[in-house]
Amino acid sequence: MSNQKYSEEFRKSAVKLVTDLGYSFNEAADQLGCSSWSIRQWSKKYAKLKGLPPQFENISAADEMKKVREENARLRMENEILKKAAAYFAKESL
Repeated sequence: MSNQKYSEEFRKSAVKLVTDLGYSFNEAADQLGCSSWSIRQWSKKYAKLKGLPPQFENISAADEMKKVREENARLRMENEILKKAAAYFAKESL
């Protein structure tokens, strides 16, 4: 693996995928194109700085509208993160 440096904003967004949206470290890494080890280390770092992150609750009896709203929020966040990542890598390639 290369010694890639990521911005602080990118790191926080990656940790949000795990803590707020319930992604596993591997799923978040696949989505963002970085290693799961990196995301795990960033999560530990931010957990020490801010206390323990909120745990994602597995909601089994939620109604359909709530599920759709959660999915919509997740997709919007993913889209925002991918836009920032694309801009970051475009800037790096110049």
